[in-house]
Amino acid sequence: MKRAALYARVSTLDQNSQTQLLDLRTTAQQRGLEIVEEYIDHGISGTRVQRPALDRMMADAARHRFDVVMVAASDRLARSVKHFLETLDELNRLKIEFVSLRENIDSAGPLGRALIVIVGAIAELERSLIVERVRAGMRRARFEGKHIGRPALVIDRDAVVREREQGRKLADIAKTHRVSRGTISRILAERPKGVSQPPLQVAESTPPKSAA
Repeated sequence: MKRAALYARVSTLDQNSQTQLLDLRTTAQQRGLEIVEEYIDHGISGTRVQRPALDRMMADAARHRFDVVMVAASDRLARSVKHFLETLDELNRLKIEFVSLRENIDSAGPLGRALIVIVGAIAELERSLIVERVRAGMRRARFEGKHIGRPALVIDRDAVVREREQGRKLADIAKTHRVSRGTISRILAERPKGVSQPPLQVAESTPPKSAA
């Protein structure tokens, strides 16, 4: 027997989610589905990004707690067309069926499977467009001579060596110069003794927490 998750959302606290749930329970029973949990967001606007019950349901979907997600209408599930497509794409990736009563969408049927294929193609296209926009922006920035990435920090090699010779820990030196312990170790290993070297430019990094 397939396991089903029911999702319902009402926009205001005085609205009742039972109208949606009664139809979903009836349909689940008719299809011989076992309802494992009902996820309900009360007083959550359709435009809200954070939806506790929906977030919990998607987390449970990733754990494969159920095989089917059922909603009374697609606008109960998603806040926008983009969000709806992303959610369907994620459920399809997890091999979880999707059923919406009002639109008569059932990903287990031929028309539903066709819809999922279209949704997957649109989602893939959107990801590709995002990647291309990022790459185009980086190419333009390089052409204009702009630095890409974190700003470089100038490290005084001689100061690093002196601090180490004074007995300071690697972690403390790294914190002072705002680089990683690995960068400090590399400076110490590469610098010939008795020879001064120009300052080193490295990408900014978060100071380490552990001690040497």
